Amino acid sequence: MELRRRDYRVERPLLNQEQLEELGSQTSATGTLQWRTWFQCSHARARALLLQYFPVLAWLPQYPVRDWLLGDLLSGLSVAIMQLPQGLAYALLAGLPPVFGLYSSFYPVFIYFLFGTSRHISVGTFAVMSVMVGSVTESLAPDEAFLQALNSTVNVTARDAARVQAASTLSVLVGLFQVGLGLVHFGFVVTYLSEPLVRAYTTAASVQVFVSQLKYVFGLHLSSRSGPLSLIYTVLEVCWKLPQTVVGTMVTAVVAGVVLLLVKLLNDKLRRQLPMPLPGELLTLIGATGISYGVGLQHRFGVDVVGKIPARLLPPVAPSPQLFARLVGNAFAIAVVGFAIAISLGKIFALRHGYRVDSNQCFPVSCSMSRSLVQESTGGNTQVAGAISSLFILIIIVKLGELFQDLPKAVLAAAIIVNLKGMLMQFTDICSLWKANRVDLLIWLVTFVATILLNLDLGLAVAVVFSLLLVVVRTQLPHYSVLGQVPDTDIYRDVAEYSEAREVPGVKVFRSSATVYFANAELYSDTLKQKCGVNVDHLISQKKKLLRKQELKLKRLQKENKLPKQAAASKGTSISINVNTSVIDIESNDVEGSKAKVSTGTELEGIAASGQEDAKAPDMSSLKTLGLPQPDFHSLILDLSSLSFVDTVCLKSLKNVTKL
Repeated sequence: MELRRRDYRVERPLLNQEQLEELGSQTSATGTLQWRTWFQCSHARARALLLQYFPVLAWLPQYPVRDWLLGDLLSGLSVAIMQLPQGLAYALLAGLPPVFGLYSSFYPVFIYFLFGTSRHISVGTFAVMSVMVGSVTESLAPDEAFLQALNSTVNVTARDAARVQAASTLSVLVGLFQVGLGLVHFGFVVTYLSEPLVRAYTTAASVQVFVSQLKYVFGLHLSSRSGPLSLIYTVLEVCWKLPQTVVGTMVTAVVAGVVLLLVKLLNDKLRRQLPMPLPGELLTLIGATGISYGVGLQHRFGVDVVGKIPARLLPPVAPSPQLFARLVGNAFAIAVVGFAIAISLGKIFALRHGYRVDSNQCFPVSCSMSRSLVQESTGGNTQVAGAISSLFILIIIVKLGELFQDLPKAVLAAAIIVNLKGMLMQFTDICSLWKANRVDLLIWLVTFVATILLNLDLGLAVAVVFSLLLVVVRTQLPHYSVLGQVPDTDIYRDVAEYSEAREVPGVKVFRSSATVYFANAELYSDTLKQKCGVNVDHLISQKKKLLRKQELKLKRLQKENKLPKQAAASKGTSISINVNTSVIDIESNDVEGSKAKVSTGTELEGIAASGQEDAKAPDMSSLKTLGLPQPDFHSLILDLSSLSFVDTVCLKSLKNVTKL
């Protein structure tokens, strides 16, 4: 391919800020007065606010019944079939009676139908959120606090009541946090949770979930732990108590796990042929419940079962204000994590189907990836599918819940562990990030290790702080380069990376890959000295000294009447900056555009040698006439295309360059 060289020559006058404002007729931005509209009352604004906070009023009247109702009905039934076993199982993660998992599969789903904006996510119980709640409930109401003095057994009724009280109070705080953050439009907080951070965090949470289910798989009674290193202590205790394993419980968990894995493999293989996935979890739960009831697994083999499930909706109970102070930190962490997972998954489906999700219309209960995928793949189109699934769950709670009283907890644990497959597969991110971006790999590893060692709440805080600090460090250590022209093109690249790139004779083009601000301004100046061979600070200092000597000498000569009184004194330094459309103006404190061309041959107006008006003295302020070392170029171009903002330290650094 033949390349044609293009020559460009663009000229425009040099403008300072005042001249630019006058020429462009600058006016106040209208956006600064936007706050006035917040307090205006009108029918249109009232309607807009109503539709914003109650989006169901916007889309439900336009719902195409003929086109979408059948798909939403089938999708809702499919999701409800998954909600039942997952709700029962994830309640164990939260340290609560299984029926509360069904409640969490009913109330949030129906409310999201009214207030949510994502059409495809399946709201309800989620493993990561459940284990975060479980770490709180088990720390506030450990088994050791409810031991009965007579036979040293745990008072399960009192323990469960205390944990339910803690969990309900925590849920209220989480909801208050998210409602408050939504009202102040704090949805942008999700931008600080990068994808490597979220994936590492959920991977570490899946390890936490896996370890928490080992006591149900082996039938062990473990001490309740929370805080830093609690996961390590739990693993050590499991290993120590392995000889106490209940064989019947372990066999039940293994058989249930194998059956679930086989059904999942069959679903993956026949995914294109099946209209909807086989409900392996529901079939396993029904079969395990029937076998447990018929064989008597609890009485004959000591297998722990779910127990009594009330066939009704329990009345709401007020939260405990005394627990607010102890739960506020955990509530904020759960609010952020739940919101991040829900909005991330919601945006995935929104981009796929061409609609918008309001990140500030947040929701305390998070969503499940597996259920959301089933809801989408089985024909779900709107939030109606979620409402239908919640109605099915309501029927199960009121009429069918008590039939699962003999369900072994080991089967629920097996279902939880099998469902962790997707999150545990995220360990492959280590290999892909090693090849793609090792800084993201560092974020992934730090997040994972911190979450494993410090628990979920502190791990998230450490991960976010480390990620933000890494951004600051990367701006402090940018890539500096001297650019040269690629032959026969108008493209400029780093001469250190492109061997054929050649510098323009007499011109230095210096580029920084990050914005220049107070944290890296000194490094910018030092690298400029190194790359261009010009010690700006030293030359400015020497130049000031020599000019000072000249000024003193001039004054002495004037006193001796050796110069006419009309002779002009030194007038200081004037800056000559050639500017075109691709360069920036650096005058006083004004920086605009992307590149600055600074002449290093600026000169001081000479000392008048005669009294004649037209007589001009030779220039005595240039580097050459002052006897200072001169660079091997006459023009310096600063490529400032990466600047996103300018502070005073940046301006001072650039002004030092122009003083030559």
